Amino acid sequence: MTDSMISTSISTAAGPIIDVHLILRDGDKILLSQRGGPYGYGQWHAPSGKLDPGETITVATVREAFEETGVVVDPEHIRLVHTVHHHQGDGARDRIGFFFEATEWENDPINRELDKCLQLQWFTVHDLPENLIPYPAAGLRGYLESGPGLTIHGWSDHGEESSSVT
Repeated sequence: MTDSMISTSISTAAGPIIDVHLILRDGDKILLSQRGGPYGYGQWHAPSGKLDPGETITVATVREAFEETGVVVDPEHIRLVHTVHHHQGDGARDRIGFFFEATEWENDPINRELDKCLQLQWFTVHDLPENLIPYPAAGLRGYLESGPGLTIHGWSDHGEESSSVT
């Protein structure tokens, strides 16, 4: 058994981590947050987080958006727009990211996690920042370029770096 096979075996033993991402969309603008924590410092991504035990992915999505931005979104008013199966590598657990879109919410977005987020900023879909975190960027680009579907990301040692399936 090779080191790669052992690493893959270890990283999948507990199953993938389930992530939720919310794309707040106002016309042609999308809200992004700039990371302030050690992972991806200075890079951009949509409000996101992990699924907690006992909650649905829609409830997790709106919870994370509220925790990070203060917006209140009805779970029934979000729609799944893309999914990413991400391989982090280095023995880390794989991740499955569900990307949802919301076009209506209550409250103006504010930065509620000053220790994790440097700033929130609106970007047009045609002028996104270059320094997006690669994994969430794969979901965001999949959503914008191909719509609902699946992106396989980071599996270069398995023959797929990034590919979309609809």
